[in-house]
Amino acid sequence: MTHADLIQKFEKELPGEKSHLAFMPFRGSSMEQVRQGAAFRDAAVAIILFHNEAGKLCTIVTRRQEYDGSHSGQISFPGGKKELDDTNLLDTAIRECYEEIGVHAGNFEFLKELTPLFVPVSQFLITPYILYSHNKSFNYMRSEREVAAIHELDLLDLFQSEVVHVNIQINTDFTMKNVAHFKQGDILIWGATALILNELKDILI
Repeated sequence: MTHADLIQKFEKELPGEKSHLAFMPFRGSSMEQVRQGAAFRDAAVAIILFHNEAGKLCTIVTRRQEYDGSHSGQISFPGGKKELDDTNLLDTAIRECYEEIGVHAGNFEFLKELTPLFVPVSQFLITPYILYSHNKSFNYMRSEREVAAIHELDLLDLFQSEVVHVNIQINTDFTMKNVAHFKQGDILIWGATALILNELKDILI
């Protein structure tokens, strides 16, 4: 898939929340609570697309550090909550991308804003932004406080691979059964990141 193909794909209307449903643990609208007045905090993530040296379409994700919190150890896109100094949520995504992985995305080509989604456990309303880099490699600078590892995913391989279902132990009293995950190698992706990826898949495939 070339850069020109991407431009054409992103000219289409977004599939929206229907893309999220296949990866929603409870198969419900992620935005219904917001529409009903749930409190939320604005956040944004940067989905960096690039073609690697082999010409494969890739993106960048991180594995969060282990900590006492709801997203400990998960695979995520670079991103975080909107700060007072951020002009808008795109600025949030760009700033967080630099803070977490050391990649300056401000000069990357903006392609699309994807469908926002609400994460009840953290009360974040996440807006994903697609940015294309014409560079084939990056000099990463990992935030040791937030990021345990940085991974480059072959997107088309990921999207063509079989979805796996895994039980997730939330705490000693609760296990989520048969939660859908994207899988590439030993990387398992679920939750908000999987929802976002599935909308991207529906746009590109």
